[in-house]
Amino acid sequence: MKVFFSILSLFVALNVFSQDVAILKYKGGGDWYSNPTALPNLVKYCNDQIGTNIKENIQTVEAGSIDIFQFPLLHMTGHGNVFFNDDDAENLRNYLISGGFLHIDDNYGMAPYVTKELKKVFPNQELVEIPRDHEIFHTAFEFNNGLPKIHEHDGKTPQAFGIFVDNRLVLLFTYESDLGDGWEDQEVHNDPEAVREKALKMGANIVKYAFEN
Repeated sequence: MKVFFSILSLFVALNVFSQDVAILKYKGGGDWYSNPTALPNLVKYCNDQIGTNIKENIQTVEAGSIDIFQFPLLHMTGHGNVFFNDDDAENLRNYLISGGFLHIDDNYGMAPYVTKELKKVFPNQELVEIPRDHEIFHTAFEFNNGLPKIHEHDGKTPQAFGIFVDNRLVLLFTYESDLGDGWEDQEVHNDPEAVREKALKMGANIVKYAFEN
């Protein structure tokens, strides 16, 4: 059954991928639903600024569902616990190796949980820091200093980590940046417009990279 599911997943991935994005719902009790205005605002920005044609009605998909293969880009965020069961991990692995892209944005506090669960998805790989000269920082907009700092959190330098498959970045984990807060409606966090613009531009880079690679 698992072999059949994997083959079916690959078939769906190759034939159904569209230019759309979705929010990834995960188990464990973490608030996967946080930042409700973030992704819709990023989608509108990308459609206006980099010529994408993404549906503004954002769907939610579960980690273990074949529905994830409809989307070239999944966005995952939250503050707390994350849990992938074996089926979730296998499904996500098949999705990523067959052309999908997952952006995990730490909304503060999810790092220790998600890094542990990613070992189920790729048992033999570690998250590695992405260098500033990587394409994802230079697709639509230039970020010569790497990931921008949007919210203070613990005051640490923002870092972008990734997992690569055959030299393709398939998973991006943004830490101590909180891009999603910068994508939200201005009145949610009262971020200055310049800060929100940085967050949206970096988000546009992620979208463009995911769609083109």
